[in-house]
Amino acid sequence: MATKVVLISTYELGHQPFGLASPAAWLRADGAAVTCFDLSREALREESVREADLIAFYVPMHTATRLAAQLVGPVRQWNSEAHLCFYGLYAPVNEAYLRSISVETILGG
Repeated sequence: MATKVVLISTYELGHQPFGLASPAAWLRADGAAVTCFDLSREALREESVREADLIAFYVPMHTATRLAAQLVGPVRQWNSEAHLCFYGLYAPVNEAYLRSISVETILGG
């Protein structure tokens, strides 16, 4: 059975979220079932979150980080077992804060 991954972008200022498309391609090539959400354009679907093994938030800027952090509580209510990851430029600089809200993996360039 394929690992189910949800990739979430919260704030792209109307730009295509390459930070979702690129990792989605890599994960799919490795056999994962990937669902992407650009929350500037669509709502997060509870069903996708409930089924996910991994939920990863793309945080390329401060505003995206703050918006994504607000979603950790609801995401945990829907799926307390999923592995939570924040990735992007602002993940490492906010590591202490993100760990305090139960983020398990933090990836940055």
